[in-house]
Amino acid sequence: VIFGWVNYFRIANMKKVMERIDMKLRSRIRVIIWKQWKVPKKQIKSLIQLGVPKEEARGLTYCRKGYRYIGLSKVVQRAISNKRLKQRGAPSALERYLKVHTAI
Repeated sequence: VIFGWVNYFRIANMKKVMERIDMKLRSRIRVIIWKQWKVPKKQIKSLIQLGVPKEEARGLTYCRKGYRYIGLSKVVQRAISNKRLKQRGAPSALERYLKVHTAI
């Protein structure tokens, strides 16, 4: 869907828009990964495996804020970095746009 949307609008100048879309998509993907871990014990264990200190992992896991806050938190962004998401196959709207953009 992302590639099709970017290909359709490739004529437009929308680099900043693509950056914002990428940021929001990655945040949502992080929230989905967080939801897949389901229980606090699994969340803590997974964050520790990704290199987050135990106290930070526990603090974020038992935080009463919503999923949006967790998806935007620096701890989760560090643990599930853009590099890791790219390795897992998450698409990047900005990269695709820069690849197919045609200037008139």
